[in-house]
Amino acid sequence: MRYISIISLILIIFISSCNDGRREKEVIVFHAGSLSVPFKALAEKFESENPGTNILLEPAGSLVCARKITELKKPCDIIASADYFVIDQLLIPDYASWSIRFATNELVIAFSERSEKASVIDSVNWTQILLSDDVTFARADPDSDPGGYRTVMMFMLAEKYYGISGLASGLSAKNLNYIRPKEVDLIAILESASVDYIFIYKSVALQHNLRFIELPDHLNLGDPQKNSYYNSVSVEVAGSSPGNRIKIAGDYINYSLSILSEAPEREAAEDFVSFLLSREGMEILRASGQDPIFPMITDRPDLIPGKLKIFLNTSSPVGYDKE
Repeated sequence: MRYISIISLILIIFISSCNDGRREKEVIVFHAGSLSVPFKALAEKFESENPGTNILLEPAGSLVCARKITELKKPCDIIASADYFVIDQLLIPDYASWSIRFATNELVIAFSERSEKASVIDSVNWTQILLSDDVTFARADPDSDPGGYRTVMMFMLAEKYYGISGLASGLSAKNLNYIRPKEVDLIAILESASVDYIFIYKSVALQHNLRFIELPDHLNLGDPQKNSYYNSVSVEVAGSSPGNRIKIAGDYINYSLSILSEAPEREAAEDFVSFLLSREGMEILRASGQDPIFPMITDRPDLIPGKLKIFLNTSSPVGYDKE
């Protein structure tokens, strides 16, 4: 009887050790809300090819993602921001040591068939229409989301571009009750006809089959060739600690990512980022309406993990054919 008990104990210990060896890995990803659609697709594909690894996605405004790390000290493996500034200025060097810029986007004005003046708005008259008393619009919170402070920058650029004094302040002061934490939150209030128009990224508008007008390249923050013009404006937003304000200069839209220095699942995180930056990953991103950046950009190439360096300083990942 004692002999059987000993055997049972050995079996329990053996089975437990085997289960420990097969422990599922959970990679935590804090990411910009505008990356929700492509990252969901990326996570599902990666998990199907890597059994035992789960990708846990937590979308929020990029500034909020950073504050989860700096203020709340929440565990995180990967952060993917809608603006490289968030990682480079708020997380490096204390929480991360490098970042890679991997995709771009542009601002558009989305609307629905029920929107006031939907039949006449265009890329020329949009300022007059949005300032009309019978028209409402929504935008993201500049202190939470790059889409929010980029919208304010776009107002400032529009004032210069059209030569209309007071345009930026007029647009910024209108419909303040429709400001939302992140730009993807705007879709619900547009679809419910609570507002007529929203300022949103083109990729998100495409993903949700929204009608939209494109803005001139001088305003949409999507053209690297216009960067000197974009740089002529700046805004102040909430920093990484309570009460702190930081100045952000205009820049073309570029998304960046990093693996945190204290990432709980570093190896699995590197594998997921490697997949994201691969030809297959970039195709998923492009199918979601975002253009990859080629070559991918980093200011700290010497600190990039070895398996990710292959994606730098090349015109495209191996096998990637741009249209």
